[in-house]
Amino acid sequence: MNNEQLQALTEKISSELFGRPFLHKAEFNPRLRTTGGRYMLQSHNIEINKKYLEAYGLKELEGIIKHELCHYHLHLEGRGYKHRDQDFKQLLKAVKAPRHCTPLQKSPSQQSKRVFVYECSGCHLMYSRKKKVDTKRYVCGKCRAPVILREERSTLKR
Repeated sequence: MNNEQLQALTEKISSELFGRPFLHKAEFNPRLRTTGGRYMLQSHNIEINKKYLEAYGLKELEGIIKHELCHYHLHLEGRGYKHRDQDFKQLLKAVKAPRHCTPLQKSPSQQSKRVFVYECSGCHLMYSRKKKVDTKRYVCGKCRAPVILREERSTLKR
């Protein structure tokens, strides 16, 4: 799907479900990372994350478009368009739009995190750190003895 097809789909959903035309631009934004789409208050354009179409298909994309169109139409009417507003919640329910989109699965590089485990040579207190510590510079906060790197392990974040 390209931007022209997305524009046509957005206009179709707007006229069929909302009974009003969509008069602005809908386009894919490759820079979106954590959200399915966003409605721009200044320009009234809608930006969509293409990764959701690739990961979950057309049904999820239509849900995201419905959600953003709820923001769009309510904002243009001067009614409550924010997530917490009652007008927004009622319109979401009326058009059967999702309140939140399905989260994207993290890539393996994002899931695997390193953990460094240090041990105090004096009191044997164990320290876990995400970042590597210079053992020549730092000492135990409890007894001031030197710390030693015991292990470096990789964990899977969920």
